[in-house]
Amino acid sequence: MAMMDGLICLVNALQRACTKLGDFGGDASLPTLWDSLPSVVVVGGQSSGKSSVLESIVGRDFLPRGSGIVTRRPLVLQLQKIEQDEQDYAEFLHLPKKRFTDFSLVRREIQEETDKLTGKLKQISTVPIQLRIYSQNVVNLTMIDLPGLTKVAVEGQPENVVQDIESMVRSYVQKPNCMILAVTPANQDIATSDAIKLVREVDPAGERTFGVLTKLDLMDRGTNALEVLEGRSYWLQNPWVGVVNRSQADTNKNVDMIAARRREHEFFATSADYAHLASKMGSEYLAKLLSSARIPSIASLINRSIDELESELDHLGRPVAVDARAQLYSILELCREFDRTFKDHLDGGRPGGDHIYGVFDYQLPSALRKLPLDRHLSIENVKRVVSEADGYQPHLIAPEQGYRRLIDGALNYFRGPAEASVDAVHLILKELVRKSIRETQELRRFPTLQSEIAAAAHAALERFREESRKTSLRLVDMESSYLTVDFFRRLPQEAEKGKPSLSTIDRYTEGHFRRIGTNVSSYIGMVSEMLKNTIPKAVVHCQVKEAKHSLLDHLYAQLGKKEGKELARLLDEDTALMERRMKCERRLELYRSARDEIDSVIWGG
Repeated sequence: MAMMDGLICLVNALQRACTKLGDFGGDASLPTLWDSLPSVVVVGGQSSGKSSVLESIVGRDFLPRGSGIVTRRPLVLQLQKIEQDEQDYAEFLHLPKKRFTDFSLVRREIQEETDKLTGKLKQISTVPIQLRIYSQNVVNLTMIDLPGLTKVAVEGQPENVVQDIESMVRSYVQKPNCMILAVTPANQDIATSDAIKLVREVDPAGERTFGVLTKLDLMDRGTNALEVLEGRSYWLQNPWVGVVNRSQADTNKNVDMIAARRREHEFFATSADYAHLASKMGSEYLAKLLSSARIPSIASLINRSIDELESELDHLGRPVAVDARAQLYSILELCREFDRTFKDHLDGGRPGGDHIYGVFDYQLPSALRKLPLDRHLSIENVKRVVSEADGYQPHLIAPEQGYRRLIDGALNYFRGPAEASVDAVHLILKELVRKSIRETQELRRFPTLQSEIAAAAHAALERFREESRKTSLRLVDMESSYLTVDFFRRLPQEAEKGKPSLSTIDRYTEGHFRRIGTNVSSYIGMVSEMLKNTIPKAVVHCQVKEAKHSLLDHLYAQLGKKEGKELARLLDEDTALMERRMKCERRLELYRSARDEIDSVIWGG
């Protein structure tokens, strides 16, 4: 029993820690200890006697009363048994240093604290009030009182209040570690009970439900509730318990709760219908029954959640430094981390750099093959170019000027694929910059620094592109500037055996111009093969290699000149991430506190 009391005290402590650190459950974005704690949740329709049951268990008058929806916020009620010579008192979590010995003031505080959040319209709030009551007449137990289920909105409340209440109640009772105290009036058909209707959905096997029948003393003469109390009408794995609460007249006269407990005991002991069940009836028995219910282990959940939160905080990073030198160090580290990620893409550690090879292996050769050289070297164009190059004086042996013009014209087409290769690689490098910024986990926190790095990287890539474009086009221009003479000298100067030499054929026949076109085409093919290899060399040297080794050099030089305010601006952290870190830190504080509480129970018990 000492261990059980220790576990109940543990749950009490954890619930108070949850409320203090803002964990009320229902937040899917963070681990929630609140949703995992075992609890006894009191469920019932309006006027079912729910509040009276709670007060009977406590032995004190402390809950607000009135018509309509009185309970409008969850009340987490932690009961703590004290020694006989101590005075009963109550404490609220939101008033940690104030003891209430007058329980009418507890009622008033609950009402006022409720109105703070729900206002005059008497709406519903999911934020719980935490109340701890220390008394000689209680067992160690934690219970949660919720608004009574209702079918219609009253007192000018919005229509959605009915659904809001049901949603709130469901959010508690659907948890598998929640024990449900289903309160139903005995003078109402069990089949129409709001509490039992809900239990049928969330706990169809009746494993987690404790049925409570109220108002047994108000049943019509000659009738009783034995069908329910003995489990024949609606069976639960836990026994049904009947209670007799104070009447309205007793409440008005402020009849002592302890006296009311005695009267309740006498009712069952002397009843012809219920005497055989008297030892298992009444609010005192109900409290003992609930206090001995199984409390599931939560240690593994807490340890797992601590690991998850610590891991996320590692990803979110440490809070920003305030010292200028520390800020500069942090910025440089982030820049280097980005740079390492970018290089990793180029070197193959991450995907993306392989697309550059695709430009050289597929796009450039494809573009070279698609050049309109057949049209340029057609017989008609060759004849036109050669004739224009001869001017008024036809060539004697070989139309050298015609050859040069045909070659220059053909090589001019290579400028397009050269520039296209430069631009394609430039776009790939820009995309790798974008990816590297996104993949640098710590950098996500600082959108201003992200923009600064992106701008510096893009400016550097533009410089590299311009140099690469000049170099690639220079390679094409060099082929035009100096032709490989040996290539033409190696061309056959004699016709096939038995045919006249070139010097004797008609220089203006179709065969003559076709031979010129074929010779130029062969030369251009040789140049194309060379450029297919040299253009990638130029692009890699001027763009890829420079980006790999000096992408942020200009930014590094500028950072050294910045003052404290400018550095702080670069580390202006993303608000959403900052809020997320704060939430994780508070939740981690909660779980570590919970782990300490568990250790104290285990090692202290």
